[in-house]
Amino acid sequence: MDNTVQLITYADRLGDGNLASLTDILRTRFDGVYEGVHILPFFTPFDGADAGFDPVDHTEVDPRLGTWDDIGELSKTHGIMVDTIVNHMSWESKQFQDVMKRGEDSPYYGMFLTMSTIFPDGATEEELAGIYRPRPGLPFTHYTWAGKTRLVWTTFTPQQVDIDTDSAEGWAYLTSILDRLAESHVSSIRLDAVGYGAKEAHSSCFMTPKTFALIERIKEEGAKRGLETLIEVHSYYRKQVEIAHKVDRVYDFALPPLLLHAIFTGRTDAVAHWVEVRPNNAVTVLDTHDGIGVIDIGSDQLDRSLKGLVPDKDVDDLVNTIHANTHGESQAATGAAASNLDLYQVNSTYYSALGCNDQHYIAARAVQFFVPGVPQVYYVGALAGVNDMELLRRTNVGRDINRHYYSTAEIDEQLERPVVKALNALCRFRNTLPAFNGEFGYEADGERSITLKWASADGASTAALVFEPGKGLGVDSDESVATLTWTDAAGKHTTGDLIADPPVAA
Repeated sequence: MDNTVQLITYADRLGDGNLASLTDILRTRFDGVYEGVHILPFFTPFDGADAGFDPVDHTEVDPRLGTWDDIGELSKTHGIMVDTIVNHMSWESKQFQDVMKRGEDSPYYGMFLTMSTIFPDGATEEELAGIYRPRPGLPFTHYTWAGKTRLVWTTFTPQQVDIDTDSAEGWAYLTSILDRLAESHVSSIRLDAVGYGAKEAHSSCFMTPKTFALIERIKEEGAKRGLETLIEVHSYYRKQVEIAHKVDRVYDFALPPLLLHAIFTGRTDAVAHWVEVRPNNAVTVLDTHDGIGVIDIGSDQLDRSLKGLVPDKDVDDLVNTIHANTHGESQAATGAAASNLDLYQVNSTYYSALGCNDQHYIAARAVQFFVPGVPQVYYVGALAGVNDMELLRRTNVGRDINRHYYSTAEIDEQLERPVVKALNALCRFRNTLPAFNGEFGYEADGERSITLKWASADGASTAALVFEPGKGLGVDSDESVATLTWTDAAGKHTTGDLIADPPVAA
């Protein structure tokens, strides 16, 4: 994976709503800004029960979006990351429909998990209560297989039926996806929901030793096909550190809420501690197609005695501050409201969560770009987008508050905003300054500030970012809270306002 800034986007939310239009926008409006792109599920159908994460056919491009040739064309100029949805597929898939029709006579019968797959002799109340999942209730849905009612395992929605990754049929299905992606010039895969993908009795069925074995198995198969693997797991921060030793890349999901915590409180001690212990083989984000995770910095959901990066009270205060900054918009889209799947994520754009404060937003992006890892920017964040309450009201899906559809004209309009121009300049700076391929270091000044530093091997290129969130407390403050100093072929430069004076590397 190239050490440059990537974009995360749906195929249908920018421009004309297809892969060809996405390619054009990346090559024109964002030329030199985003060198790679993570395209969220574009399989058949891309607009199912969970915005493409419930594929009927994971090996086919939805014809409304384009073809595999469009993916190949985009790969000529950009590295491409694509999701491999490990845990489940759509109940409308030909495989599951065949099982519903033929039951045990179906060649796909072993592909799907039922309660009896894991608990052939039945389960106790304690065993069922110990299953970890991202929404309340038990993970089973009644389905009829050849006239017999079965309890099919459905971790997420009733429409997303879980795959038995231990079965020959399930494994053949997963490797067929890897084959298709490798053939189509994809360079990286993101394992979606893999934390839930390996179930066993007498366990939480989430991030167990069996899960790690599954991750390693998929990683090995991906490597055979030239695919680098990124793991997507929201969990206790120490588990993320553990996971990182066993995979190519892991998301840094703790950074987004920690930066919000720093800006809301004026303190950098929690950020500094995370910089010290975090894995460096990370993909850094502030926003994604999901909500802003808070589980990643709090105490362990399965053992509250394991303390988080910040106290649980601080997590609660952070959530309440987001709700206040958005004037209740995020609250209307989060938790039990608005058909949410995940109760541990706050649904809001990152820009809105910061009260639409340009200085706070660009400072948070600068920190994201300076911590070790490959930065990814969500398409709404790329345009410093606000909460889409109209889309939320239309769909009543909480996550849609952060899934706006941008026309080409609207993209062009947003690109003229100073904060967006500053973000694009910061991306180009991150992509081109040699220091970012060198040595990283940091210095913490108690709770007041943290300095993040990079230097090339020959010392000719350096960069240092001082993050002082206490200078700009309050959403109405227009005080810059980040100062950037760098050296390049043209000498030494300093900017104390990343919006009014964005950096440019010689």
